Amino acid sequence: MTGSGKTTPSPGDRHHQNGRIAAFFDLDKTVIARSSTYVFSKPFFDQGLINRRAVLESSYAHFMFLLSGADHDQMERMRAHLTDMVAGWDVAQIRSIVAETLHELVDPLIYAEAVDLIADHRIRGHDVVIVSASGEEVVAPIAEALGATHTAATRMEVVDGKYTGAVDFYCYGEGKVTAIEKLAAAEGYDLARCYAYSDSITDLPMLTAVGHPTAVNPDRGLRREATNRGWPVLGFSNPVSLWSRFQAPSKTVATGLAVAVSALAAGAVTYRLLRRR
Repeated sequence: MTGSGKTTPSPGDRHHQNGRIAAFFDLDKTVIARSSTYVFSKPFFDQGLINRRAVLESSYAHFMFLLSGADHDQMERMRAHLTDMVAGWDVAQIRSIVAETLHELVDPLIYAEAVDLIADHRIRGHDVVIVSASGEEVVAPIAEALGATHTAATRMEVVDGKYTGAVDFYCYGEGKVTAIEKLAAAEGYDLARCYAYSDSITDLPMLTAVGHPTAVNPDRGLRREATNRGWPVLGFSNPVSLWSRFQAPSKTVATGLAVAVSALAAGAVTYRLLRRR
């Protein structure tokens, strides 16, 4: 890799040169202002899935996450804690809770700057992929609301409709690279022409796997890497309620309007800024 962030395609993906382009977005602190898993701790508590101690532990972990990001050891501890906690949970119940509370809990936390950037990529004909270490039951509905083309997230093992506590696929670190390379092979993406956005040093493998990496609200480690490698650094600081901007009869219509109007309003400006960088 060169200092400009360009990558040389490996032999396995050279047939995708000059192929399609995707923009890969981390979720927490990149697209939304909080941890996507933590956001749902209150409805999980209200439904009796977690106790007060678990809420306090989640609150503390979330505070540390906002304060300084999460390093590898912290992510491993959080993964172990979450997999132990969800063992025995009913999958249908989790999906129902997320669907019922998504508008109330997540909508006000989405960075307006991220929505504008996503809209800009879509105007330019790029696919948009949300890539997150959080569970797919949480990530997929958020990605759908954002108009993402694909989702890559952690998958928990399910037996008879309940989580066993085992992990089928952990979408973290090198796991994110595995996920985007699999998508690239299936969709014909040329990773050397693709984009990636993240806030965390733990996503360095994903950022270095594409030709156009960008640090967003970076933690200390990622800011240092971005500076050394000459990568762009963006600061997103404006979480706003997207639904409140539009009067529409359904969430589906509201999503379409949000993306369309954001694209029209911000696409040209953002495109010029990106071209300038």
